[in-house]
Amino acid sequence: MDLATIVLVDAVLREGGIRRAATLAGRAPSSVSAAVKRFEQAVSMPLFRREETTLVLTLEARSRADDVRQATTGIAGILALAGKAATDPVPPIGLVALDRFVRVARSGSIRATAKALGLGQPQLTRQMADLERHLGIRLFERSHGGILSTATAERIIPLVEALLDIWARLTHASADRFRRDVATWRLGAVMPLGPESEIARMLAALTANWHRARPRQPLFISSTTADELLAGLRSRRFDAALLDVAEIPADCDGRLVSQTPLVLAGPASALSDLGGNLPRLLAACPIAVPSVRSGLRREAARFLDDTLDEAERRRITLVEVDSIPVIINLVRQHGYLSVLPQSSLARVHRPPAMIRLGPAYRQSLTLVWPRGAFAAEIGELMISMMKTTAAA
Repeated sequence: MDLATIVLVDAVLREGGIRRAATLAGRAPSSVSAAVKRFEQAVSMPLFRREETTLVLTLEARSRADDVRQATTGIAGILALAGKAATDPVPPIGLVALDRFVRVARSGSIRATAKALGLGQPQLTRQMADLERHLGIRLFERSHGGILSTATAERIIPLVEALLDIWARLTHASADRFRRDVATWRLGAVMPLGPESEIARMLAALTANWHRARPRQPLFISSTTADELLAGLRSRRFDAALLDVAEIPADCDGRLVSQTPLVLAGPASALSDLGGNLPRLLAACPIAVPSVRSGLRREAARFLDDTLDEAERRRITLVEVDSIPVIINLVRQHGYLSVLPQSSLARVHRPPAMIRLGPAYRQSLTLVWPRGAFAAEIGELMISMMKTTAAA
């Protein structure tokens, strides 16, 4: 890691974006983007996540922003002591070179330091000369008895040590994350429809059975939409994903876990008066649906397309809500219609009226995983655990 990269990453964190940071630093966006990638790789920490068409700072990046800011302040102090103006480009100095500078200064001998580091003395001598050249100052005075740090070097040493301590904190956190990630299996799942839903029941059974059978190998479960699950599977953010669609992606293996009948739920008065005329019923009440990124929305859209002609589709009102509990309350308390799994309403207090849709409309839950024998073994294990009630 080098000083210029840290300074650029600090600008990205402060400005909240690569292009704004590039403008501020007078650098090409591609060079700032490359700096971000180097930093992310060094600390195993993504700085951004993509939401639709924009980049958003991750929570972990925000939590580390103070460390990066302190590092940049320390770098500015080092360069100021070297006589560099704040507007001067940050020289290409690596943290390794600064660490070796401190070691040489503390030992008073390049030869002894090179031996301790397992380096050749000429190599370390050249590295210290390059450091002096980049800073534009002398760091050491040579003598027959060894070397002495200059007055400026003595003032720089505490700042360098503080900078190295900050970097150690960042990389130590990286190492801890790496150890956890190696041991942890990550399952992405569509969002449960409520505590009584089939998804919630299966995930609870899986969690309890996994913890009992594999106490030293944590299982992390994260819920999001089907599209985001597929993206996470391809980026290896998830080891497996529970999708609310029947199809298995072409680049994955998987197995259908369950299927649940879908119903059209709504106010009893509307369903009893207009249930025999679905186009009139669908036009009479607003219809609450999840976002297009969910498999359930695709099933609802397929039902509407099969039921309504083009003119009738123009008369309906769709209200998009990415929360099934909110949708259920809209149906129960505010006169909305919705297409929902029958199981999600079965144990609801005072459930709404329902019309069961045909056998062609079902919520399917499919567990998918990257191709490979080991992934398939874990996938099958997860399915068996989902379907088994954990021992008390």
